[in-house]
Amino acid sequence: MNIETLKTRLINAGYKVTKQREIIFNALLENKEAHLSPEELNEIVSKKNPEIGIATIYRTLLIFEELNLVYKLDFDDNRYRYELVDEDEYHHHHHLICTNCGKVEEVKYDLLEDIERQIKKDYSFDIKNHDLKFYGICSDCQEKLKDKEK
Repeated sequence: MNIETLKTRLINAGYKVTKQREIIFNALLENKEAHLSPEELNEIVSKKNPEIGIATIYRTLLIFEELNLVYKLDFDDNRYRYELVDEDEYHHHHHLICTNCGKVEEVKYDLLEDIERQIKKDYSFDIKNHDLKFYGICSDCQEKLKDKEK
């Protein structure tokens, strides 16, 4: 995914290519390993252009989601987060969520291929995507907890 993909999709959908949209897209691209909330994205973008407000961030994210440029993620922490769509992935990857510090890590391999094949066979159901989240304590928090116990 690159800036040309953004421009092509915006134009094909009848949207204008604006500097604000490019800045927001580039911020997502530069932080593609992070799972940014609109507020976190706003912090990053405001350093590049303080005139871009949170309302513009929200509107742009809605457009990006509509154009299949970003995934909207819900980690059950009362705020949505966004990540760029990886066009090389057949399915969305999975996430490890630390219930202590809130850190999110990606699991890059697909854990559900066998289950999907069985569902397709048994139910004649064509799965387009799935979402799997694991909740627990990350290695950093485990170390901190061990240190406190000493």
